[in-house]
Parts: sequence; structure tokens; C-alpha cells
Amino acid sequence: MTKGRGRRDQGSWDTPTARVDQAWAELVTDFEYICAKHPRLKNTNNHKQLGTLGTGNHFVEVCLDEYQQVWIMLHSGSRGVGNAIGNHFIELARKDMQKHFINLPDKDLAYLVEGTEHFGDYWFAVGWAQRFAMKNRELMMEAAVQALRIIINKPFNAKVEAVNCHHNYVDKEEHFGQEVLVTRKGAVRARLGEYGIIPGSMGAKSFIVKGKGNQESFCSCSHGAGRVHSRTAAKKLFTVEDQIEQTKGVECRKDAAVIDEIPSAYKPIEDVMKAQSDLVEVVYTLSQVVCVKG
Repeated sequence: MTKGRGRRDQGSWDTPTARVDQAWAELVTDFEYICAKHPRLKNTNNHKQLGTLGTGNHFVEVCLDEYQQVWIMLHSGSRGVGNAIGNHFIELARKDMQKHFINLPDKDLAYLVEGTEHFGDYWFAVGWAQRFAMKNRELMMEAAVQALRIIINKPFNAKVEAVNCHHNYVDKEEHFGQEVLVTRKGAVRARLGEYGIIPGSMGAKSFIVKGKGNQESFCSCSHGAGRVHSRTAAKKLFTVEDQIEQTKGVECRKDAAVIDEIPSAYKPIEDVMKAQSDLVEVVYTLSQVVCVKG
């Protein structure tokens, strides 16, 4: 089981399971290659966070669709090591700007030039982080199904055709006759016929969708509703009583620590879905029954 190992490593494994070790064995060679060139990435949260949820808006949910089919839905990514990779290469990009005397109106506009060593290293590392994220979700889904088998006292079949999609990532794709780098922030890919997940907030609906391949959006759609209140603002605006009221019928945490995830902190998911009807078609509409926040 997982346990807190201090604020820096909350929710990680104390001793990873054999299954986690097996998954890490598929990732470790490329990680060591990255660390050989960028040693500071070695001392990050990596192996012991594989197969764990994380905090913030990360969640595991049990949902029902309109046909009363049961869905397990989870949201997590590349955890601490992915964050460390991103921050490391942002810092290198800023140093490259200074080295080459490139003046920018804001330091956050720093970039890596394709064809340079740092760009190549970044591209390799971010691709690895996306594989880590995919494996992370696979491990958690396996664990969630196993937990349900313990709790539900009768046999059931779990479909293996899971929808496992990235968000907040970059990829090389061809659009308008050119190979380009597409960064999707708060978005998922929605190529023609491709399945995706658009989760709502705690207590709101979520959607399994199929892409329409809209070229004007670079074959993308939103990954969720998007916030209308920051986490800090939500904690000031809403109370635990508000959280209890807005999550009626959902078994979930209802305490001060998760007020920033209250449904009212997010845009109405129905409005968001209506606004992107030209990007995706809804295949299933899910309603939360249980929501576990990290």
C-alpha cells in the first residue's frame, strides 16, 4: 500500500509491489540514459511514484453511464518525475537564451531550438515521461479492478479496451501538409473516430467521446470543464457545507482540504460540451458514484 513519505513524496510507495517493479523495469533503461546526460533528474520521485495517483485534481472514480454500465475512470500523469523533467528543460531553455543573447519580453517565452542537443534531449525525455504516464494509469486501473473484485462478491467481466489518452503533452503530427509540434494543454487528441475522455468536476457528469477530426482545432478537444475560480479563490468562496450540497449522491471526501475541487470552481460541463460539438460526438455520459481524490 502507499503511504505519505513526507510532503515531497506524498502518496508514493514505501516498498513498490512486484507489479510496479516489473513496469519500472520497462522504463528504467531509458531513464538512466536521460540521467546520464542530466544527473539532477536522478534524484526525483520516479520509481516509487509509478502506479500512484498524486494530488490536486487527480482522481479515481466509479461511474454509471446511461445504460447502467459501470465505468472506472481515473486521471493522473507522469507524477513528480514528469514535472521535474519539464522544469529542468525550461531552465535550460532560459540559459540558452542568455547564452545566445536572445532577448525576450518574458523569460517564460524561452524555447529550445530544434536540432540542438538540448532539444533532442528534451524530446527524448518528454517522450519517456509520456510512457511513464501511460504505464502509471495502466497500473492504477489494474489495481482498481482488483479492488472491486475483492469488494463485489460476484464475478464480473472487465473490458480490456480501455480509453487511455494523454493531456498536457506534446507530439509530432502532420497538419495542413506539414509536420508540426502540437502541444495540448488541458486538451486531448480527437482524430476522426478516436476515443477520448472529458471529465467533469466532482459531482458533475463526465463524457466518453469520439473525435470528429476537426482540422481547424488540430484534431483536439478539451480535457475537462476548466476552472472559473483558482484553487485559492475557491477555498475563500466556498465552505464544506457547499461541498456537501454540491456532491450529493457521490461518495467522496467532503472536507476543507478538497474545497478547491468543488463543482462550482469549474465551468458547467454541459456548456463546455455544447461549445465543442463540432470537435467530438458523445458516446457515453457518465455520472459519478464514488470519487477518490489524491
